[in-house]
Amino acid sequence: MNDKVYSHNSNIRKMVFASLFAAMMAVGAYIKIPVPISPVPITLQVLFVLMAGAMLGARWGTISVIVYLFLGIAGLPVFSGGSSGLGVLFGPTGGYLIGFMFAALIIGILCDRYGRDKVHFNALFMLAGLFVIYLFGILQLMNVASLTLPEAVAIGLLSYIPGAILKLLAAAIIASRYSI
Repeated sequence: MNDKVYSHNSNIRKMVFASLFAAMMAVGAYIKIPVPISPVPITLQVLFVLMAGAMLGARWGTISVIVYLFLGIAGLPVFSGGSSGLGVLFGPTGGYLIGFMFAALIIGILCDRYGRDKVHFNALFMLAGLFVIYLFGILQLMNVASLTLPEAVAIGLLSYIPGAILKLLAAAIIASRYSI
């Protein structure tokens, strides 16, 4: 009986934290720095996506991103700059948003399997997640803006590398020090 109660409480706890991470992603969308050469601003969403995958695991980390995406699709102004709606997913930033979901899943799978208490492992797992985010983002940017691969990489990746590394390091340290 105690195992059932513990499992139920654990799931409620994870559900609450998944909601909290979805809210933090929404807040992170408002903290943005425009990039002059790109339609994609620098935001703190990626930090929270990386942390959600690592700290909540594959299931709940992915659910937190799905909740965030559904809130935006439903019309709440949770995407970058307060935008919302299904059309955002088909715009220049849509690939990055879809990549968030797969990044959280991959990071969560790796952390669930190999642990989340070592900073260097978290950083490596989060690097894989960042790769997925940028892969989806660049492909969408190429499609929407009719860019070649080198142009899309220049516009949708190169300017973001320093910030992505800082977010990755911060998320890896936080995820290795705190457990949910």
